Order: sequence, then structure tokens, then C-alpha cells
Amino acid sequence: MDNGHVRIRSWEEFKSLVSEKKPASLIYILEQNALSPNKELSILRIIMLYEKRYYIFLDFSKGDKLRETGIPLHKNKKGIYNLDEDEVKVILKKQFEKEKIEIFSFWTT
Repeated sequence: MDNGHVRIRSWEEFKSLVSEKKPASLIYILEQNALSPNKELSILRIIMLYEKRYYIFLDFSKGDKLRETGIPLHKNKKGIYNLDEDEVKVILKKQFEKEKIEIFSFWTT
């Protein structure tokens, strides 16, 4: 933990924290890591704010999906895998529908 930020290392732990703390919403960010030597460019960052603390989960690509969440990646015209923002939102909404949490893209909030 550093300056009010807590990095969560496993998807199961993050889902458990969301169920326990019941935040009103989650924010996700799709990132591209241009410096990756393996062309693993896509990164999903999910942020939960709860009691003045940010809980942050990062998921990295492995092959044609993300390692932890299993969200699929799609090849673009150059053969580079990317995430589809609409698909990510639908998957996250479905994952947390029982908790009735709103899901927002960082870029559209």
C-alpha cells in the first residue's frame, strides 16, 4: 500500500473485495504498452475507490486473451492484439451484475 493505493494481484481477490466493499462503481482503463518486447500491448486497469483508498487491479495480455480475467483480445490489421472497449464493459458489467455496480470507462466518465 502506498499513498492510498492498494495493488491487488489476483482477479479472484479483486472480485472478492468488490463483493465485500460494495462500491457504487468501478472505472476501467485500456492501456497500450508500446515498450513491451513480446508485443503484449494490451493492459486492463480496473480501479475501485473505497473509503479514500484506490484498489487497483492490472491484467496483462497473454496470447489472445488477458491472463487473469480471460477477456479476449482481437487482432488489428497489423496483427497486433487489442481489447475492444465495448466488449470489456459488457464483460465487466456481467461479472459484477449481482453487486449492481456501475462500470465506467476512464475516458468517458
